[in-house]
Amino acid sequence: MSVFLISSAPLDVQNYRTVIDETSKEKINKIILSEVIPLAGKSHGSIVSSVSSSFLGTPYQAGTLTGNLNTPEALVVNFNGVDCFVLADYVEALSRSHDQKTFLYNLVKIRYVNNKVDYLSRRHFFSDWFASTPRIARDVTPEISPNYIVTEKHLNRTSKGGEYIPGLGVIPRKINYIPQQFINEQVVNNLKIGDYVGIYSPLEGLDVSHVGIIVRHDNKTWFRNASSLAINKKVVDSPFMSYVHSKPGIIVLRAD
Repeated sequence: MSVFLISSAPLDVQNYRTVIDETSKEKINKIILSEVIPLAGKSHGSIVSSVSSSFLGTPYQAGTLTGNLNTPEALVVNFNGVDCFVLADYVEALSRSHDQKTFLYNLVKIRYVNNKVDYLSRRHFFSDWFASTPRIARDVTPEISPNYIVTEKHLNRTSKGGEYIPGLGVIPRKINYIPQQFINEQVVNNLKIGDYVGIYSPLEGLDVSHVGIIVRHDNKTWFRNASSLAINKKVVDSPFMSYVHSKPGIIVLRAD
């Protein structure tokens, strides 16, 4: 059963609802104690890798966040089921935290522009992590490969001229991405553990179609992601090169 709390946003006097269940509360504390605190002093990417390992096997579940134009937004914490974007939110927030209170603080900062818990302030696009404030990560795509391409997007605009997120408006944005044909061993070597990788979308109104995290084990590079594929339906590690082989390209963000 969910617990409903009235909270204040960390950086202003805004009030909002926090929705969190007891299982998620327990997992927050467990992950911080076992995966974050012991790695104090290590690289942020190492902490991201360790924290994200705690979600392996978590069921894939879309639509866990609460809020739309007609429903007030709530700060949702639900570790029982995640999609790819929510997984990234949780992992990054946990990686910066030392207890439940700081986790909630960081989750607001990561999930919402200017720390405002509101549907239209939610970071709906992967590139919002570097293009809106406060900035969550750097776009390091140009550092990963000299063969990156810059493209002009009109995010949130559908092919029929409508909006994917009604009321958000159309967002002009330059997007850097590495086309699939240039994703080679050099690119893999330039990726760092804990990098967030978005699968580039050729649709004008979208930046990516999926998001995952770079991890390394068993002498291989893996794409840790909340997979909606019927054979998975959970958080898994997919071989990176095999995964991106048939994809249009990648965008790489680094939180450090």
